[in-house]
Amino acid sequence: MDGKILIIEDDQELARMLCLRLSLLGFTISLHHYGHQGLAAATSEPVDVILTAINLPDLNGIALCREISTRWPEIPVVIMTAFGSMEAAIAAIRAGAYDFITKPFDVNLLELVLTRAINHRRLQESVKQLSQALEQTRSFDELIGESQVMQALFSKLLRIADSEASVLLTGESGSGKELAARAIHKYSRRSKQPLVAINCSAMPEALLESELFGHVKGAFTGAHSDYQGLFLAADGGTLLLDEIGEMPLTLQPKLLRVLEDHALRPVGSTVEKTFNVRVIAISNRDLEAAVAEGTFREDLLYRLNVITVPVPPLRTRGTDILLLAENYIELYASRQNKNIAGMTNATAQKLLAYRWPGNVRELRNAMEHAVTLTNHRKIIPDDLPEKILAFRPDPAAKIQGLPGPGELVSMAEMTQRYIQHVLTMVGGNQTLAAQILQIDRKTLYRKLHHHSDSAPPSPTLLSGFFGM
Repeated sequence: MDGKILIIEDDQELARMLCLRLSLLGFTISLHHYGHQGLAAATSEPVDVILTAINLPDLNGIALCREISTRWPEIPVVIMTAFGSMEAAIAAIRAGAYDFITKPFDVNLLELVLTRAINHRRLQESVKQLSQALEQTRSFDELIGESQVMQALFSKLLRIADSEASVLLTGESGSGKELAARAIHKYSRRSKQPLVAINCSAMPEALLESELFGHVKGAFTGAHSDYQGLFLAADGGTLLLDEIGEMPLTLQPKLLRVLEDHALRPVGSTVEKTFNVRVIAISNRDLEAAVAEGTFREDLLYRLNVITVPVPPLRTRGTDILLLAENYIELYASRQNKNIAGMTNATAQKLLAYRWPGNVRELRNAMEHAVTLTNHRKIIPDDLPEKILAFRPDPAAKIQGLPGPGELVSMAEMTQRYIQHVLTMVGGNQTLAAQILQIDRKTLYRKLHHHSDSAPPSPTLLSGFFGM
């Protein structure tokens, strides 16, 4: 294991032993016998982890931990403390230490603690670098967007990527859920292991069970050889269950048991096999509604949605529509060897006015259509699919201005109207609506509940606000 360790230890015999043993293990060592010397060294040289005694001649170990965590919060501190000094070790942890080890200690255990601390440090650095990169870019892996909702999505995907929790990605068809899943895998610790995907609606139940869990030779007609199945194929990596809401109800308890036990029996086998897989599920259905309808198991939903990530529909992303359109124009112009420089303003207005029921997938198709047909230097409205050209916005979906003098309402009423408008635009998805409104779900629920207890606004007032 490589890494630079700063040791602060006044017991010179112990210090020499630590330097020798840790050097043999591949660590680079910097040794100091006094706390202030160690602080000076941390200032002047790069350090991955600090290994320090808690009792030093010149500096109290608790004060040392507090000073290091204040000046260099990114450097983990491991405390060495005598057996029976647990109170001091706990105090050091509270002061910012990463971990502690009691004397006398086993060198193998010390190596494990230091390796874990160094990996923690490097992971923090990686996340920091990725966060800085995200702040300066309009994309996250293959996802593109500079709108507020997409920047929030990028940030959330980055935060959850390195966890081991199951993730449920929700959103409309074509909104980019699979791209989000692939980004999670790419930035996770499992990125060097396989990402295996399956569409749960694409095959009959018997075949789906075999595809997921595998089978042994002779398990059924046509099983001419053993098949390991996708769970075992994804071992160490990520399994992507697309359209999980379409999984047959009779197969759901088997999936739940496999997910909870981290073990499975291939079809026709009596031998149990273990695996290590992170599961990411995708659904464009409202699974809570499916639970209420009896078509999806509630316990399976809770197992899958440890973290739920709603992917916003394209119509809520504002000028991301133009950003994506320009990207696709460039892509397809290059593929077709055409010299096209973007789009006209009239084309941009058409794209922004359209509702995009097919989301990003529909936009990509529209831009390929336009690039293929155009004979102009820029994409003009007539190059667009007829469906987009013929679209006329519903006046009820636009906020055209404030109410007139005879329709003035309170700020609370105006707020409620806008909340309802956002909910309509996102198809009733409260999590996404709260994200767009920049409030938490509890606040959104409270506002909706309060509004439901009062009289609904009159159609006249709503028409004034939404331009009906």
